[in-house]
Amino acid sequence: MAGFFSKKPTVEQQIRQNDRVLRRQQRDLERDRGSLEKEEKKLEMEIKKAAKQGNKQAATILAKQLVALRKQRTKSYSMGSKIQAVGNQQKMMHSNMKMATAMGTTTKTMGQMNKAMDPQKTMQIMKEFEKESTKMGMSEEMINDTLDDILDESGDEEEQDAIVNQVLDEIGIEITDKMVSAPSAVRGKLGETSKTGVSDSAIEQQLAALKDL
Repeated sequence: MAGFFSKKPTVEQQIRQNDRVLRRQQRDLERDRGSLEKEEKKLEMEIKKAAKQGNKQAATILAKQLVALRKQRTKSYSMGSKIQAVGNQQKMMHSNMKMATAMGTTTKTMGQMNKAMDPQKTMQIMKEFEKESTKMGMSEEMINDTLDDILDESGDEEEQDAIVNQVLDEIGIEITDKMVSAPSAVRGKLGETSKTGVSDSAIEQQLAALKDL
């Protein structure tokens, strides 16, 4: 009953078992060849001995045995080569099975990826992304324009003063000369003249003329 319910060996286990069988057969053949080689040397000595004794009949019989022994040894080498070829073929088949398994796994993985990455769904996602990206760009542009308008409105006076100061700086020497030649005065009450005899309105006119330069 135990043998009936025993699990079928896996491919790896079967290959290891086959390798053990093939190696055992190779060792058996090597031992046989060793015995044949010893018997071959023994026959050669006996043939030489019979030839020295002039026993042609015994030498002929021993020679026939030697030929048969050498043929058997050749067959043993041929069988060993075939067993080795079977082992190599088994290794190649195992390698091909591994590659086939790898290809099957890869194919299954690609199939799963293709199912997960539905082209229609992917295109829809890309369109939605582009749509939302466009909205975001428009919103950002509107916000920037609004901020620019606010900053422009709040900074009009400062910007105008900066422009005037820049112009005055560019013609600073010319302004300085005019300012030096301009009469000094101390502002008094509205409509009154200073100690130098120049009225406030005249000073204001001179300052306005300087800014127009």
